[in-house]
Amino acid sequence: MALIRNLEERRMERNSLHEEISASYTVFERDGRTFIQINSYGRKTREFQGKTSQSIQLDRVGAEQLHKILSDAFGF
Repeated sequence: MALIRNLEERRMERNSLHEEISASYTVFERDGRTFIQINSYGRKTREFQGKTSQSIQLDRVGAEQLHKILSDAFGF
């Protein structure tokens, strides 16, 4: 699990489209701060289905950065 507070753009030589997976999110507070946590669960063919594969957390700073990136990319 990782708390992301800074997102840095990195250009890649090759981009590929990944397989679709299931994910969930939760919003929680800790010590007066709000966080969003996103959990992914991997492929349907994995041995332990439903087990969390990856988790990321964003605080307000990270969420503001992600919001700007999404706004710029998708025109929200």
